[in-house]
Parts: sequence; C-alpha cells; structure tokens
Amino acid sequence: MSRSSAHPYLGLSFTVLAMLAVFALAIPAASAEMAGWSVVKTPHSYKALIGKVDAAVKANKMGLVTRASATLGAKAKLKKTIPGNMVIGVYRPDFAVRMLAASIPAGIEAPIRLYLTENDDGTATLSYKTPSTVFAPYTDGGDALRTMAGELDAIFEKIAAQASAP
Repeated sequence: MSRSSAHPYLGLSFTVLAMLAVFALAIPAASAEMAGWSVVKTPHSYKALIGKVDAAVKANKMGLVTRASATLGAKAKLKKTIPGNMVIGVYRPDFAVRMLAASIPAGIEAPIRLYLTENDDGTATLSYKTPSTVFAPYTDGGDALRTMAGELDAIFEKIAAQASAP
C-alpha cells in the first residue's frame, strides 16, 4: 500500500490524514461543556455537594432513585483511592407514567442521572445531560415526551442551581 492511500476504503491521502490529525490536536482534549449537557463547577467539596444535591432533589419534590460511586467501589473492592465520582439517578413516578405512555423505549433513560466529580482544587462539579437531550432520540414520544422533557429540564436546572449555590 502506498503512502497516498492510508486506507483503501476511505480513499484519503496520507497528507489529508496528517492535516486532520494536526487539526484534531489543536482542539482541547476535554471540553468543559458538551452539547446537551449542563456542567456546573461548584464552590463545594465533593462530600458537601452530595449533601446539597440530596437536599435540592428533595426540595424539588423529586426522588433519589439510584446512587453509584466509582470512588466507593474502588476503595471497597480494589483498596484504591480515586477522586470523588458519583452518579445519582433522579426521577418521580408521575414522570415515569407519562414517559411510558408517550414512549416505551424511552423507559431505558429513567432515572435521569446527575454526575458529581471531585476537582483537583478540592471543589466539585455537577454535570448532567439535560432531559430534553436524553429524550430527544425517542421521536415516537412526540409532543407529550418533548413537553415532559421540558418540564424536567426546568426542575433539573433548579436542582443544579440550588445544589451549587454558596
């Protein structure tokens, strides 16, 4: 195979591939924001943020459905210490009923997940895919699912604002 055809199926020349590689290196490896995500760097420690998220979820009349922590798992099972990392699933039965009435396949997305991560400076970040982003692929749900997702967007925005407030 010659240098001018890097891959027989792509048909891209070595020069074009090299230019694409240089361009890719110019893009930051990790973006602070990703399309469809809400990312909030908080002034709180990781441990404090967990408590503030719990309180904000309750204050917004949502349910804490699941909790998974790579940090706790690594410590318990591997005897390793890693920075704080937790996923908290949040939902409510009335939203579940409405979601399933609109789209059975969308049920795989419940609960909506909040992602808490510890930063190098001792603070923590709260991130989540917006509910409208999570449910967007389920076009079978139509307006009913889009409306519900919009309602959840507002609730999750309040949860994030309350949890991240000083």
